[in-house]
Amino acid sequence: MVLLGSTGSIGTQALDVIRGHRDEYRVVALAAGRNRELLAAQAAEFDVPEALARTCADDPAALAELAAHPDADVVLNAVVGFAGLPATLTTLEAGKRLALANKESLIAGGPVVAKARAAGGGEIVPVDSEHSAIYQALRAGSMHEVARIVLTCSGGPFRGRTRDELRDVTVAEALAHPTWSMGAKITIDSSTLMNKGLEVIEAHELFGVDLDRVDVVVHPQSVVHGMVEFTDGATIAQLSMPDMRLPIGLALGAPHRLDRPFGAIDWTTLGSLTFESPDLDAFPCLRLAYEAGRAGGGATATLNGANEVAVAAFLDGTIAWSAIAEVVDEVLQHGAGNVDDVEDVLEADRLARSRAAAAVQRRSAA
Repeated sequence: MVLLGSTGSIGTQALDVIRGHRDEYRVVALAAGRNRELLAAQAAEFDVPEALARTCADDPAALAELAAHPDADVVLNAVVGFAGLPATLTTLEAGKRLALANKESLIAGGPVVAKARAAGGGEIVPVDSEHSAIYQALRAGSMHEVARIVLTCSGGPFRGRTRDELRDVTVAEALAHPTWSMGAKITIDSSTLMNKGLEVIEAHELFGVDLDRVDVVVHPQSVVHGMVEFTDGATIAQLSMPDMRLPIGLALGAPHRLDRPFGAIDWTTLGSLTFESPDLDAFPCLRLAYEAGRAGGGATATLNGANEVAVAAFLDGTIAWSAIAEVVDEVLQHGAGNVDDVEDVLEADRLARSRAAAAVQRRSAA
């Protein structure tokens, strides 16, 4: 397998899974952002040649080159952001299995990714805990029997707060996720519920279910990761304690399961499971994602690009947390054209980032 994003949260947990199954998996290439020291240690432990253990920050072409490794059966794409798109396309065009943790590449380039998957015969198995749950629950019936998909979210660190109460939240508060340990960008996305909005679009692309049949419920315990409701009223859910090694392991070996448990539940101490509707007034990013998904074409690439710029601006203290949604909304108002090829995706992303940067600058100067 090839592991892209090996020094991040998903990457390090994937290597932990592989440590327990060295007879089944061989790592042939590694890519990290800038953490050379950890990358070198990983390469030494897993016998990856120095030439195939690279730091590829801001180098999507190098990521795609590693994904094309001729000995790889599986490519785990755990790169953060839009930079993961070329590796996604390369993997699918080569007919390999793509264990996908880089949701942005599928969201921004959905039509292009679909073409690559159809042309090359590659397979996508999701790594996100929610989509892995849906992947598992769908085994209980046929696609024509699916009434709706339900994605759960913890609600992030600000669950229950009103829009007014969120105006002055700090970066440290937004990074204090109550359930999951993740990278900074995805943690901020979780705090705004943009992460869940991106997952709604991702579910549509992965499973071919209309957006209006993909619902979101807030579930603060993060034990139920996703549900499928079938036409006869039955709902099949996947439950486990929060542990990303479970969906990672399944994505590497699907449809087979690992013989080492992760996230097993002690039912005698679990307690109650609660569910509630998301507050779209306090967390407008979820609404914006639905709107972009329904618009189609380049709107999802625009959503993703604008959000990446806005989140980066919040993390460096340039704009307020509440301005993330404002920037994304402003950029979406410009509209977006159709997306037929990679160049269209890149242009939609470029325009979105340019307009988002201008929107950020106006707010920082105010």
